[in-house]
Amino acid sequence: MNQNKMSARLKSILKSAAAAAVLPVVFIYIMIAKPDYKLIDGLAHIVLPVANWVGDVVTWPIRAVGAAIDNVRELSNLRTENEELRMRLDDALRNQNACEIAIAENKKLEHELDLIQSQPRGAIIADVTYDNAVFNRNNFLINKGVQHGLENGMVVISTDGMLVGIITDVAPYFARVRTLTDSDSNIAVRIAGSDIYGFLHGNGSNTPTIGFFSDTEFQPTPGLKLITSNISGMLPNGIYVGETANESDVTVMPSKKLSRVIVLQFDNSTEYK
Repeated sequence: MNQNKMSARLKSILKSAAAAAVLPVVFIYIMIAKPDYKLIDGLAHIVLPVANWVGDVVTWPIRAVGAAIDNVRELSNLRTENEELRMRLDDALRNQNACEIAIAENKKLEHELDLIQSQPRGAIIADVTYDNAVFNRNNFLINKGVQHGLENGMVVISTDGMLVGIITDVAPYFARVRTLTDSDSNIAVRIAGSDIYGFLHGNGSNTPTIGFFSDTEFQPTPGLKLITSNISGMLPNGIYVGETANESDVTVMPSKKLSRVIVLQFDNSTEYK
């Protein structure tokens, strides 16, 4: 029963399509053989829409294939443009990285130039080559020595002007620096802006201890700035040492943070050369 209905519908569709296909032929025949313009005008309202519909049906596969080809071509163009944009982006990132490196190097050179120009005459800039911390010992090596004018007892500061140690051994091309945290370190200090003196003792930890003797009633508080004192004749006066962390411990510059230091030369009157 269903097959009969489907066959009947298919037959009616085929008849309609055949009739629609014949209409344009009949219309053309009337225009050529019997040119009745009234009849032609009347048929045009029926034949032309039918002919357009038939044309759309017949040419649909061709138009679908053409649209697919256009889409493939557009997709290929998009991929090509995407690859070009990626290449440009990679070039831009490389250029940006090179610019950042150049800017960093320029700033480093400017800092070093300012550093050299701002230091007292006779100051020597050196690089830290080795850091050694064993038990209560804490020292590091620098790449300057006797051939550069270094001697035992010279003061070593950071590039920020903070005291980091004293030279204890000198070779022709390198020197050993004893830091403030070394157990053998013992320097005279003073609280900045006051006449209270004391000694800073290294204990092998990151925070050396301080003991004040010029004022027995003085109670240290956190945040007090300490500077070097020349009462022992071993150090020049006024180099920044660190800050008190509590009543006994002092925060100083860790040697692990050092990559470059400055060696200061001063005479017997504790003045820089």
